[in-house]
Amino acid sequence: MTSTAAAIALQDHAALWSAGDIRASDVVKAACDALVAGLDTPGLRILAACTRAEADYDVHHLLPTALAELGLAFCPVDSEAGQEAAARALARRMLAGELTPRQFTFRIHQRHGHQLPLTERLAELDDEYDILDHGDRTLDQVDAEVTAEARRLAAHPTVPAASTASPG
Repeated sequence: MTSTAAAIALQDHAALWSAGDIRASDVVKAACDALVAGLDTPGLRILAACTRAEADYDVHHLLPTALAELGLAFCPVDSEAGQEAAARALARRMLAGELTPRQFTFRIHQRHGHQLPLTERLAELDDEYDILDHGDRTLDQVDAEVTAEARRLAAHPTVPAASTASPG
């Protein structure tokens, strides 16, 4: 894994953890992967050193520092930026094959409804899945449009170039 990929993965894990989609121990594993990939800061080392038992208690205060040292953003999930970061992380997971297009749209629609402008089309596509038997579109057509939307979301730059440096 490249340091840029590791930085993106760490930031995605932060967004998904903040949204309640993954465990704190998953964030610690992403921090370990980032160290192995060549990212190295004092805060990242401390975060990566957490045990599973410590993760649930310590990630909430260690993660923002580790991300800041790497030039990465930590957005609270209750902010629009946090919601968008979690949606982009889910899009990358779908593109990696961890979610089906249907699962992806369902999770987006369940979490944001039709309220988040960035994901409005995905919520509409989730509705289309529900009426496939009564409409003129096929499952493959809807899946293809969901995949295109996921690519659009995932293409948004989330990691500044400076974050891939190893300052410490």
